[in-house]
Amino acid sequence: MHLPAYLAPFRPRLFSALAGYTRERFFKDAGAGVTVGIVALPLAMAFAIASGLKPEAGIWTAIIAGALISALGGSAVQIGGPAGAFIVIVYGILERYGLANLLISTACAGVLLFLLGFFKMGTLVRYVPVSIVVGFTNGIAVLIVLSQIKDLLGLVVPKMPADFFSQLRVIGGHLDSFNPYALGLGLACLLGLFVWPKLFAAHTRSAGGFTTRLIKLMQAVEGVQLKRATRMASRMPGPIVALVTLTAFAFALGLPVETIGTRFGGIPRALPSFALPDFSWETVRLLVAPTITIALLGAVESLLCARVSDQISGLPRHDPNQELMAQGVANFVVPFFGGMPATGTIARTVTNVRSGATSPISGLVHALTLVVVVLVAAPLAVHVPLAVLAGILLYVAWNMGEWREFAHLRQASSHYRLIMLGTFLLTVVFDLTVALQVGLILACVLFVRRMSTLFQVVEVSRDADSANFQLYGSLFFGAVAKLDPILNVVESAPKGLVVRLDVQSLQSLDTSGLDVLEQLHKAIVLRGGRLVLAGLNAQPRAVMERSGFLGKVETL
Repeated sequence: MHLPAYLAPFRPRLFSALAGYTRERFFKDAGAGVTVGIVALPLAMAFAIASGLKPEAGIWTAIIAGALISALGGSAVQIGGPAGAFIVIVYGILERYGLANLLISTACAGVLLFLLGFFKMGTLVRYVPVSIVVGFTNGIAVLIVLSQIKDLLGLVVPKMPADFFSQLRVIGGHLDSFNPYALGLGLACLLGLFVWPKLFAAHTRSAGGFTTRLIKLMQAVEGVQLKRATRMASRMPGPIVALVTLTAFAFALGLPVETIGTRFGGIPRALPSFALPDFSWETVRLLVAPTITIALLGAVESLLCARVSDQISGLPRHDPNQELMAQGVANFVVPFFGGMPATGTIARTVTNVRSGATSPISGLVHALTLVVVVLVAAPLAVHVPLAVLAGILLYVAWNMGEWREFAHLRQASSHYRLIMLGTFLLTVVFDLTVALQVGLILACVLFVRRMSTLFQVVEVSRDADSANFQLYGSLFFGAVAKLDPILNVVESAPKGLVVRLDVQSLQSLDTSGLDVLEQLHKAIVLRGGRLVLAGLNAQPRAVMERSGFLGKVETL
């Protein structure tokens, strides 16, 4: 399929994936899409509720954004939708600016993401240091855990604040409303999610035990072979198993716990209506910070997720710029249907790959599956206990965090430790915007410091008439002070001194480095001496030629 010339940069992976598409691939994609759609349902509801929105906001975001990202994205198997990383951001924006301004910020972030991709700036996101990514990811995981304590304990809290210390204070002040039934459901959900994948792994290691007896019972009831029963049960998503069984348990026993129905009144079965939020340029100017935060987090999350999918799927590498454009379109559209910010989702993408997905068709099937499930099963959602959704989110937070990085800090450099711990603490105590800003600034400062230590000036020889030095590394604004010893030699030596700089190991030169060389040259000339440069490399030579400095000095 050929696009018009003005849309040449816009190349969705779906177009190339459809070339030579077969029926066998379709069935694989359809199976993977249905599986991911089932997995996405409880996660979408949980993410929306934890963000301070109604559950349908997460569901329709998963449907609309998921379909758009799959149809227009640059990855073959990435699944888009609401993500746990956005919980803290969305909740904070809701508290500070309100729902209408959240929708405007999301739409503006979509425009920014599209422009980043259109102007081929997707690769710049890869320059965000790993230490910052690990720091704010762990920080967000901690904040997700804290945000779910209220529902896990069944506390009666009219309104939760957005900041860390206020949440701790409110939770501590409402412990007298603790609900043991809610805690039991939440812990059962969490324990089940950890145990469920291991049940069938244990069966493969041993022919005896409870798991085998359970599957044999399935065999007797359903008339299926043992291996087939094992395979069927192991493919059932843990969150769905927990959601269905614990909801049925709580409903059957009439447990006094808060549910989606008691808090939100249920989930509408009708399709979402198109609505324009109140928009003004004055409002947009006030929303610059949340807009940049949503765009930056969405870009980092989606491209990290795409890189993970490349590694585990073995399919052609994703196009980062096309992926950002698709994320931009999705985030621009979903606010008009009451949705929340969307990005690439690692858990659902990995599920998609492991379920056999081969193309973006699986993502489209995932969105269609969600539509069918919502239209058919929406009335049943009123009975879902919020404590069960809290357990699912605690499991998501545990898997989201890079907890082993804390144990590995002893082997890391001091720069890595400072950036990672600083970003982590700022994310938890303040917010992600501050953490990213300070983290990036700190990373830049420490990078300049490290690079400056790599530049060396070595004195080779000196006599009454000449002085020889060797320069190593990069002479840039952070290292110019290291030329001061040469200037001290010039000022203390007799007139007519010839200064020879061996620069064959000088790899790069910026304008600040050139300026200090010009000052050195002027000081030498004023004392009747000469500056000689030997072994110039291509980049320093080009800088000196453009400025005219090369014609003022002698070269060898």
